[in-house]
Amino acid sequence: MAARLDDGDDLAENHDINVTPFIDVMLVLLIIFMVTAPLSTVDVPVDLPSSTAPPQPRPDKPVFVSVKADRSVVLGNDTISPETLPAALDGLTGGDKSTRIFLRGDKALPYGDLMAAMNGLRAAGYLKIALVGIEAVPPGP
Repeated sequence: MAARLDDGDDLAENHDINVTPFIDVMLVLLIIFMVTAPLSTVDVPVDLPSSTAPPQPRPDKPVFVSVKADRSVVLGNDTISPETLPAALDGLTGGDKSTRIFLRGDKALPYGDLMAAMNGLRAAGYLKIALVGIEAVPPGP
């Protein structure tokens, strides 16, 4: 007579590889590469003065500070010296430091000179500075 001995273990061995940890690692690496890939580009030629962004609504009385190619500073329509810019802005805005200042820079102006003008505005206490550029016309079909 043949007898079968049963140990009561109903679970069969599973010889499949569990790929869930592998997929998790690959998704994490994919996210890391997607985030770091745009940061790895260097020396991209850009044309800063033009923009395709939709125009924002203008305030009733915008305050424009312009820096010409010869590095002269213009507040509104009046040419002033960079040293008198904070006092002239205080007189024009009534001392309201939360007024948005629209900064325009000539295309031929070196980037460092535009940043110096922006630093002068920040040192005067005006932290809301908007850079102004010409609106580029998108190519037609």
